Amino acid sequence: MRLKLAIVGRPNVGKSRLFNRLAGRTAAIVHDTPGVTRDRQSVDAEYDGLSLTLIDTAGFEDGLPGSIPNRMTQQTITAIAEAEALLFVIDARAGVTAGDEIIAAALHKAGKPVILAANKCEGRVQVMDDVYGLGFGEPLRISAEHNLGMEDLVAALEPLASPAPAQSEEDDEDDLEEDFEEDFSEDDEPLEDVVVNYLDRPLRLALVGRPNVGKSSLFNHLLGEERSLVGPEAGLTRDSITAPWKAGEREVLLHDTAGLRKKARVAGETLEEMSVASTLEAIRFADCVIIMVDANAPFEKQDLTIADLIAREGRAVVFALNKWDLLPNKAGAISRMRQKLDESLPQIAGAPLIATSARTGEGIDRLEGAIFEADRAWNSRVSTSTLNRFLKEALQRHATPAISGRRVRIRYMTQRKARPPSFTLFGNQLDALPEAYLRYLANGLRENFNLKGTPLRFSVRNSKNPYDPKR
Repeated sequence: MRLKLAIVGRPNVGKSRLFNRLAGRTAAIVHDTPGVTRDRQSVDAEYDGLSLTLIDTAGFEDGLPGSIPNRMTQQTITAIAEAEALLFVIDARAGVTAGDEIIAAALHKAGKPVILAANKCEGRVQVMDDVYGLGFGEPLRISAEHNLGMEDLVAALEPLASPAPAQSEEDDEDDLEEDFEEDFSEDDEPLEDVVVNYLDRPLRLALVGRPNVGKSSLFNHLLGEERSLVGPEAGLTRDSITAPWKAGEREVLLHDTAGLRKKARVAGETLEEMSVASTLEAIRFADCVIIMVDANAPFEKQDLTIADLIAREGRAVVFALNKWDLLPNKAGAISRMRQKLDESLPQIAGAPLIATSARTGEGIDRLEGAIFEADRAWNSRVSTSTLNRFLKEALQRHATPAISGRRVRIRYMTQRKARPPSFTLFGNQLDALPEAYLRYLANGLRENFNLKGTPLRFSVRNSKNPYDPKR
């Protein structure tokens, strides 16, 4: 069993930097601005032989009920209640403050094991004697930024935590990715009988969109708890938050992300640039992305830019028209939006478009079904024989164009990998094949093999000319 360890302390004492150090990766945004962390973030980690579930938290701050500081503090209190042990971090340079004393009192009431760590102890920084007044004994002197004192922290955690499981060499290999990354030479036949059961692994699902379209509200609704801060203020979410979710029998890793604004509005804003980078990392990590769109202002330029980015990343796509309950005139709205979507984004034509309300729960069941259908399409394989029957019919309906008096010739096609479905065309002069013809083939593939909700990729291989002296 993993030890569930909550890292708590005042704002800007280095909790997120320590969280990243123990996680072994940049799982939380770190910045000198106090109060960067607003939601509690949780990751599983193995650190120096220990098996941990780490929880990063916002600081304790005073605030009126319902204010952002007050809601941040409630998130921290929830993390303390969930944790099995608490890592209390103070700033060794600042010494003990009134805020530290308030947190210490709350941790004493929690009645759980507490490890006190004085961070920022690099150089000649000395820990003041008043630290003993917190009631947690001798503090560990550490520097999360410079990786100092971490062996003492491990020694303090060892009596509480289970050892990390040993990994075999086979575990280190990502067999699933290898199964999907098969490539074929012109004479190869794909392994049509190889089926990778993608349902055995968690679906990695990200919620992405412009600020204030309801991503965190949907995130909380799906989880059934107040996991992310929500409110009328745009930009509440700064970091990508991950939480496990079970939809029916399927395990899902759900990612709430910061809103993506226009590049020009973010430039020079270091903290927001870091939030955008965190969102982009969540997209790259995801299998499927729900693009949240405000139904009252649908498919603005930024929505289309976000969707194009995700399509280029090759992720399965589902569109959620959120705030549907606030739309005054719903008659024919879905049809109009569908037409605009397919015209604006032909590269993912036919992607699911679901009317939802994270506030009332309207459309959530349909959304779940669309997610799994898009994921199925993203993981789909089509046999070579079936593909070439499709190709023969497609060529009969619309012949390839002639270039400089010679017709482009497609001999056959194979699917070289899934995730997303990627196809290779073999023939002559294929480099001159117009984009419009590739789009014609893509639309046919989507329609014939139910590949809606996923981008399709094509590569070409020209046959060698036996009379070419350079051959």
